[in-house]
Amino acid sequence: MTRYANVFFAVVATVVLAMAVLAQTGQPPKPDSAASKPDRVGKPDTVYAEIGSINPNNWTITVSVANDEPVVGISVPLRMTAGLNRIVADSAIFTGGRMANFGQRFFRADTAIQCVLVGGIANMGGPRVQMTPGSGRIVTIFVSSLEKKPLEKLSVDTTTVNPSNSLQIVADSMMGAAPDSPRIEQKDRLIVPVFVVRKAK
Repeated sequence: MTRYANVFFAVVATVVLAMAVLAQTGQPPKPDSAASKPDRVGKPDTVYAEIGSINPNNWTITVSVANDEPVVGISVPLRMTAGLNRIVADSAIFTGGRMANFGQRFFRADTAIQCVLVGGIANMGGPRVQMTPGSGRIVTIFVSSLEKKPLEKLSVDTTTVNPSNSLQIVADSMMGAAPDSPRIEQKDRLIVPVFVVRKAK
């Protein structure tokens, strides 16, 4: 039952992300908007995955984002490996992060393929919300050993998880406050950010 629930949640997350773009522009994002050039607005945005160790059995992945345009949606799928040690992303904390005020935040772990999907949708009705230009943490993911064995190392990379959730950022339709703010064209709003893995100091 859990696996079916996870698949259903992933489908809902994908649909909602598309709806966020549709609500801003009246049109869905074009498939070639992200493929032809990762970021057409300002400098390339970057997603950082910082790996840290709490103790031999428990590690963290702190996900941060650096963006130079307002953001209303983000999807960060990660694949985790720890050699022969089976691991799981067992929880996540959005509190205090840059997505804390998003209308919908999601965290879905798949133990079978050792992947985790985190992200959020800024606006689900009510006051307009966005992630303003800047940089900083969006979420901290906690990773542990399923077999209670010490983890000698933890490796992370981006991936694609069902149903076609990939690393992407959705920019807001305006760069600032209405009505005089420059608008971001619909074809430029779906962004494929740079992905960087680093170790906690």
